[in-house]
Formats: sequence, C-alpha cells, structure tokens
Amino acid sequence: MSKDENRSEQQAHEAQVVDAARRRFLGQAAGATAIIAPGVTLMTIAQADSGAAAEGASSAKRWGMLVDTNKCETGCNDCVDACQQENGWGAGSSDEGLSDSRQKAQWIRTVTVRDKETKHTTQLPMMCQHCEEPPCVNVCPTGASMKRADGIVLVDKHICIGCRYCMMACPYKARSFIHESLHDQKSHAPRGKGTVESCTMCVHRVDRGDQPACVERCDKGAMMFGDLNDPNSRISRKLARVSSTQIRADLGTKPSIRYSGI
Repeated sequence: MSKDENRSEQQAHEAQVVDAARRRFLGQAAGATAIIAPGVTLMTIAQADSGAAAEGASSAKRWGMLVDTNKCETGCNDCVDACQQENGWGAGSSDEGLSDSRQKAQWIRTVTVRDKETKHTTQLPMMCQHCEEPPCVNVCPTGASMKRADGIVLVDKHICIGCRYCMMACPYKARSFIHESLHDQKSHAPRGKGTVESCTMCVHRVDRGDQPACVERCDKGAMMFGDLNDPNSRISRKLARVSSTQIRADLGTKPSIRYSGI
C-alpha cells in the first residue's frame, strides 16, 4: 500500500471515530435536563430535536419585523433596554461587571449607518436577523444552532460546545459568547458559561401570543412584528406599501428583519 493510500485510510478511520463519538455524545445527552442556576432548567434535547423546540411553531407562519428607521431617534436605546430587562443580560446582569467591553453580551445594539452618496446618517437596531438561510445553522457542528419551523433562529444550549463557528459565520455580528459563570438568570432565557447566545425574538412571548419586548417598548412606532407569510397581516400590508431593505441581501441569507427609510 502506498503512503498516500495509507494516509487516506487513516484519515477515513479517524473521521469515523469522531462521527461515532459525536453520535454517542448526543445519544447519551438526549432527553436529559440540565440545571444551570437555581430555578433555571434547560429544555431537553429531545424537545429541541422535535424541530418545533416549542409548541405552536408552524411552517405556516414566518415571524419577522419591520423597522422604520425614520422613526428611530438618535440616542434612543429603548429597544436595547427592553431586551436587557426581559432576557436578563447587559445592564444589571451578573456578567456586566465581570466581562471587559469586548466580551459583553449584545443581543441587540444600535448602530449608525451612513449613505455614501448623500452622507445622511441613520440609527437603527441590529440584532439576529432570523435568516431564512441562516449561515450560523449551516456551520454548526452539533446542530445547536437551529431554525424553528416558524423561522425563529435559536441556540440549543445543551449541545452548544462553544466553538463559535456561528459567530464567525454571522455577517451581522449578532451573537455573543458567555465568558463568565452567571447568576440571577431568567427562567425563560437560560445562559450558560461557554455557550453562544443571541436574540431569540422573545420566543417565549411569541409562543403565548405576545410581541417581542423591543417592539412592545418602542413608543415611537418604529418597530412592527408579525407573520410575513400572512398577506393580510399588518406587517405584510405595510411591506406591500413601502420600500424596505434587508441588510446584506447580496449574501442570500434572506433576513426576516426588514428596514425602511435606508
């Protein structure tokens, strides 16, 4: 046998060993629950693997948002504040004083964009874009990054190994890595050291028929939430009337977050 053939055979064997170990790990973990803080229990992998990850997720719906940047006021951070308070990250959370500025969580942030021709600047909220073709899901080696049937993109903390491939793949810089052990977590938004997190579109609120916290908090009317698949929904009717933009539409990720006024 030649050296090249021997090397190829060895590489194939190593790949089989790694794949078998991964299947064994997932098999052992399936159906287990993990308590990562008092009163905070992660959902079981069996539930996550159901594809719905929550009752009520249906491909008949595709949840999305429309942000009217003309109504976003410079310096306003109401949407960020609402997300922090609802999901237990950022100001007032246990990790805020532990991580340096480069490591702080950012489920949603405000950014300023500038038109190259007119030089006009606009402030807008940037969060997970809940893409129809999410690159974070495509690169995840364990399936921890997943997209629900209704289009909401989530991270299954049970099988996230903290490789951060999804963070590198995301063109929107919408994901954060948890560097510290955390306390005082929200039961609906468990956060574990060594895992990745991002905007969940407040899935716990959506599943009970409410709007995401950021949308509810915005008293300027700049954020609209609804079913993109329903032509009669408020958001679909609005999108039919106004011009809107998907950030980095050229990448083919097909974001569920649309912006008007830019």
